[in-house]
Amino acid sequence: MENKTLENINIDKTNTDAKNLRKIAEELGIKLWQAEAVTGLIDSGNTIPFIARYRKEATGAMDDEALRTIDERLKYLRNLDERRQTIISTIEEQGKLTDELKAKIEAAETAAVLEDMYRPYKPKRKTRADIAKEKGMQGLADYLLSRDADHDPLEEAAKYISEEKEVPDEKTALQLAQDIIAGDISDNADFREWIRKKTLARGSITCGLGTEGKKLSAAGERSVYENYFEYSEAVSKIPGHRVLAINRGEKEKVLSVSVEAPEDEILEYLERKVLRRVTDLCLPYAEAAIEDGYKRLIAPSIETEIRSGLTETAEEGAIKVFGSNLEQLLMQPPVKGKTVLGWDPAFRTGCKLAVCDPTGKIVKTAVIYPTAPQNKVAESVKTLEQLCDKYNVDVISCGNGTASRESEKIIAGFIHDYEKARRGRKLQYAIVNEAGASVYSASKLATEEYPDLNVGERSSASIARRLQDPLSELVKIDPKAIGVGQYQHDMNQKHLGEALTAVVEKCVNMVGVDVNTASPSLLGYVSGISKQIASNIVAYRDEHGRFNTRKELLKVPKLGPKAFEQCAGFLRITDGKEPLDATAVHPESYDAARAILKECGFDVKDILAGKVKGLASRKEIADKLGIGTYTFADIAAELEKPGRDPRDEVEAPVLRSDVLEMSDLKPGMELKGTVRNIVDFGAFVDIGVHQDGLVHISELADRYVKHPLDVVKVGDIVNVRVLSIDEKRGKISLSMKQSS
Repeated sequence: MENKTLENINIDKTNTDAKNLRKIAEELGIKLWQAEAVTGLIDSGNTIPFIARYRKEATGAMDDEALRTIDERLKYLRNLDERRQTIISTIEEQGKLTDELKAKIEAAETAAVLEDMYRPYKPKRKTRADIAKEKGMQGLADYLLSRDADHDPLEEAAKYISEEKEVPDEKTALQLAQDIIAGDISDNADFREWIRKKTLARGSITCGLGTEGKKLSAAGERSVYENYFEYSEAVSKIPGHRVLAINRGEKEKVLSVSVEAPEDEILEYLERKVLRRVTDLCLPYAEAAIEDGYKRLIAPSIETEIRSGLTETAEEGAIKVFGSNLEQLLMQPPVKGKTVLGWDPAFRTGCKLAVCDPTGKIVKTAVIYPTAPQNKVAESVKTLEQLCDKYNVDVISCGNGTASRESEKIIAGFIHDYEKARRGRKLQYAIVNEAGASVYSASKLATEEYPDLNVGERSSASIARRLQDPLSELVKIDPKAIGVGQYQHDMNQKHLGEALTAVVEKCVNMVGVDVNTASPSLLGYVSGISKQIASNIVAYRDEHGRFNTRKELLKVPKLGPKAFEQCAGFLRITDGKEPLDATAVHPESYDAARAILKECGFDVKDILAGKVKGLASRKEIADKLGIGTYTFADIAAELEKPGRDPRDEVEAPVLRSDVLEMSDLKPGMELKGTVRNIVDFGAFVDIGVHQDGLVHISELADRYVKHPLDVVKVGDIVNVRVLSIDEKRGKISLSMKQSS
């Protein structure tokens, strides 16, 4: 089966490194043929979503995450290979490449080890050791480390005094010789690797007061970093969120941060390695050189490496959490068939309203002033009544920004009176995360989409449609502007952007896109479709009318056969000429789909009528028709539930009709809430109070929890119990444990 699989894909083996692929297969616990297949497919220009969905036979049904891991790891190893060859060539040009050194360089498995080996040969600014060598002090340095040193080093140093070379006395000569020894120790790759490992294993991160922290302390002012004013934690154990917090505190000069290494052990190790042949006469000078080499040259460098490594690891973890949170937010089920009134809360400028019909079309906008300083509550309620009556509003979607607490009170009170006055009329509300709404409403995209609306009206419309279809609305916003992470402004923005874009791409392709209604923003995330092609699709649609078949996409400028292959299966056409175009079945599998239907006694017209049943159990058909097992399963599932939306399987958002105050909460009270955000130390849950409550990681379950994502996801509806309420600090502690 493995060989057959490889025969069915085009692998350009010249672009793959057999050694790297074996390494990746071993690291990830996959078969070598899988690593080769994935690499071949990616190198051939296939996208991750396409491979994950339509090349399962080739990869063994690997998911997006596994595919991206292989891709990223191979890129790293290939870059490492390029760097390795550059280093070998550079050292060879210097005439210093030996067979032993070349073998060591070729065996290096990390960039850090590779750079350690290259360090002595790397062009760099002139060092104290270089200056000492130019002054002819190499001989004296060798003497200090020689087993044959039989007279006072001062006596030997006298031989090196030279006015011409600016070496006026014995003391200067000895210092220069020690600089050479210190430099050689610093350039020793084996020493650096040992010290790095020892510091990682035994070192600690230590924090103290920075310049701003000292000012705060002197003034008796509190700081969010006060827990770190006198703090130390092992490098090997410090969690990522604390690394990022400490980094931010250092950046703001509130904290001073250092890596405390096991200095005595390190110096003992260096002395053991360097002083084996040193005589007692030279021992004090050699020891001083070793200490200088470590403290002045190695320690700062290793500290920078370790801090960078910790930050990189912390960022990777934070990006992973951010990505997971974003995915769950994007995959929240849409509130279908509801007319929604979007409410963008504010004080002075008033609350902006926008009524959107069930299709998301804006039918009316308004501004009311129920909050301070105007406090026109009665007038605002009258406007709300008119809007709800005229447009049959089902749900009010209120943003969670400034004045949302005050707005929520007004909304809850209005709903109570409205339902009472209009018996049987049901009206509910929801609080939605409005992060990025202001960014979108002022963007060029929003201006082009709604040129006749002002910024506030666009924002309130966005808040309404975030409830109606979170995915379609949120793709219009830079993923980094959607507030479902932690320390997003402190990390590598390029890496964060790439990771979050991949998440959005995954979600869009998982759900599928109606090509006749999708915005350019949504289309731009479809596999194989660039922003330019997305714009071309919409322009073609505007000029020629709706698409009736997927094949018509080939008429769109710049959408060639390869792009069509990558995108066609993710684009849906409802009520078109070809029933299969409304499904996730790829055009390349249409013949297979028709054969399956015929074998089971169905017609292609039965798909949209919902008559196709029982295909999945007919697995023998796959062998009979020569269709891959995974492909058959996907086609069968799609024919039985054409165009199914995976978001429908997620619990619907909580819609409310009343509001709780913090003063209403009591310890022990049990409530239902929605997970709004997840961080390393717990999950924030909306329980209907303006302030989200925190379920600390230790309260997420009755068992040990390594990370909150192992238990909950953004958007989960959970049962919680109130542990404590701190109204003064606006903090609510919750528990999800079953045992009290």
